[in-house]
Amino acid sequence: MQLLKGQKVDLTKGRNTTNLSLQFGWTAEDKSIGIDVAAFLLSEQNRCERDENFIFYGNPASSNGSVSHSALTQGGNEAVSVTLAAVPAEIARIALTLTIYEGEVLGHSFHAVSHAYLRLLDRDTGTELFRFDYGSDLGQETAVVVGELYRYGSEWKFHAIGSGFNGGLAALCTNYGLEVEKSGTAEVAATVEAPERSTEALQEQPTGNILSSIDLRKKLVGFTLEKKQLIGVTARVGIVLDITGSMRNLYNNGTVQEIVERILAVACEFDDNGSLDVWVYDTEFSRLPPVTERELGRYVFTHIINNKHIHKFGRNNEPPVMEDIIKKYTEEEDDTTPVLIIFINDGGVVKPTQKVIRAASVLPIFWQFVGIGDSDFEVLKGLDTMQGRLVDNASFIHLDRIDTVSDEELYDQLLNEFPLWLKAAKAKRILRD
Repeated sequence: MQLLKGQKVDLTKGRNTTNLSLQFGWTAEDKSIGIDVAAFLLSEQNRCERDENFIFYGNPASSNGSVSHSALTQGGNEAVSVTLAAVPAEIARIALTLTIYEGEVLGHSFHAVSHAYLRLLDRDTGTELFRFDYGSDLGQETAVVVGELYRYGSEWKFHAIGSGFNGGLAALCTNYGLEVEKSGTAEVAATVEAPERSTEALQEQPTGNILSSIDLRKKLVGFTLEKKQLIGVTARVGIVLDITGSMRNLYNNGTVQEIVERILAVACEFDDNGSLDVWVYDTEFSRLPPVTERELGRYVFTHIINNKHIHKFGRNNEPPVMEDIIKKYTEEEDDTTPVLIIFINDGGVVKPTQKVIRAASVLPIFWQFVGIGDSDFEVLKGLDTMQGRLVDNASFIHLDRIDTVSDEELYDQLLNEFPLWLKAAKAKRILRD
């Protein structure tokens, strides 16, 4: 099966796959270009907690042998082998990367590399499960995050990423929590360490070439903004998270944390302050601290799950949290900047919600409702035909399993009607030109 950029697929569900061979291939016009494959074994915090969890030619196997690196004599250039059942429980994901040796120093980049691919094979049978061709959009980048293997409950999945970055392997090491000696590049990474880092130390780090954990998604948002003719548009972005009882599992298995990261990428591209406003609600609501890239980490666990002041897992009641959103953007922060509210809900929206939307049609706020799960969403399905509004200020999309929807598809749907609202709101003088 040929994978598309951003696609996520099951590796173990429905098949008896235990041993993987991840085979990397490419063609370099200049034979002097050195290209290396590496794997980062990451914790839930997206960090390579120990130097032995960085697998490359200088450290070809993890401590228990579950992940190993090798050169290929045929059928590709290099490979990473993974015995999924033996990967330590503390490893949540495995990032697979391709880098150019001293690219910035030698003037080499992926502009001179073509036909890059990754084949995912069942090592026991030799069967090719998936193939991912990538890199046609790369230019001066010297590093690529090709994809990630990650746990999903008791199963393993693969996320096809294929996005490039500057800074080479050193930038990747820094991003994943490894410290590279200044005497050389990341290619001497057998000496890397993973020290505890204070907030002050993080703030002092150079940021020019460091890969943020959501840079991949910001890049995809940028493509979507260009396609939707939204380049140059400034907007405030907020997310409202349903925390009723039926959402409990999605909080516990990390789905909500990933949703926050995916929407933060939208906020970063729309707003110079790079922050996403956050609310949660059931019968009651809480307005939470905004999330930024620096605070993203375990935001959902720290500010929501482990926050005893938040009312959780009750029934739903949307109007109170919507009124607080309106209060924030029209009274507390009287500003004409358009606001995009992404409202995550898994069903059961109360009918008075429509009354609030109708009254808010004169305000610079667009409500993008995202229904997840298998509810019927009767109230939300009626938004597009709802009468009595100055402009159509709300939209609804249904994503049964949001975790299986690629980033590209998600951003395309999220931003489908926002441009139409901007045009209508300007025509009605709700927004300034």
